[in-house]
Amino acid sequence: MENSEKNQKSAGSSAVAGVAATDRARLEKLKKTVIVVGGSSGIGYETALRLIGRNFSVVNISRTPCSLDRVKNYAADVTVGDTLEKAIREIAAATENMYGLVYCAGYSMAAPIEYANEKDYRYLFDVNYFGAIRAIRCVAPYLKRRGGRIVLVSSMGGTFPVAFDSFYSSSKAAVDMLAKGAAIELEPYRIRVCSVQPGGTSTGFTFKRKVYADEENRDYAAKVKRATAALADMEQSGMSAGEVARQVVDVICEKNPPLSLQCGKRNKFFAMAKRLLPDRTTQYINKKMYKL
Repeated sequence: MENSEKNQKSAGSSAVAGVAATDRARLEKLKKTVIVVGGSSGIGYETALRLIGRNFSVVNISRTPCSLDRVKNYAADVTVGDTLEKAIREIAAATENMYGLVYCAGYSMAAPIEYANEKDYRYLFDVNYFGAIRAIRCVAPYLKRRGGRIVLVSSMGGTFPVAFDSFYSSSKAAVDMLAKGAAIELEPYRIRVCSVQPGGTSTGFTFKRKVYADEENRDYAAKVKRATAALADMEQSGMSAGEVARQVVDVICEKNPPLSLQCGKRNKFFAMAKRLLPDRTTQYINKKMYKL
């Protein structure tokens, strides 16, 4: 008799647990889903963490997985075939409430324009710019159903050129304009697009930058060294990735987010100065920052 009662209680507990698990799965599926491209580290990782804290369902697309337990991972390389598009289509098929895209993938290289390898700067644009275009093109049909948010993580380098990283600066300036253009096209579908522009940010990105050797930089070698060291100092003494990510997530949650957002008071000041000061003056200030 006692065994029978125990078995009944055990079966009842299992049934309740099964129902609870089903309910949790259903609720999870109904959450607004945000895709983070490049969420395995740095700003992307911190963005994923904060999106979870705001009760979003978060999916990461990157070459290496995001280590957060509540993030679903899809492996893709934005420069290889249609792996990015395939991942987005699979995510869309698995969720009922696609809401947002945060594009954080990035690549940087320090080299003079004159001697830079074409393969390197084409790869940079594939990651920073063309990958963003592909992500927007693929996610747009799903967001058009209910509206949503697209955030492109850009850089103040798109406003003030990074010395001897001209390709990075050019790609980020293009990303800023891409966001504004996409905003015009997608606004009728209740999709808001914003480029978030951090300045120097303390992440591992500093140490992943491709820096050409002295023999490759030739007569520019000493200047490249000074500029790259100054940039590294600016980044590692700059904002934390968490501070930038908080503003990215704020944009996702805002009803009427801005077209572009400079992170931090200092960067807002620099953006205003760029609009007010003559180009020669801002160019002089920029060269001083990079010890040139």
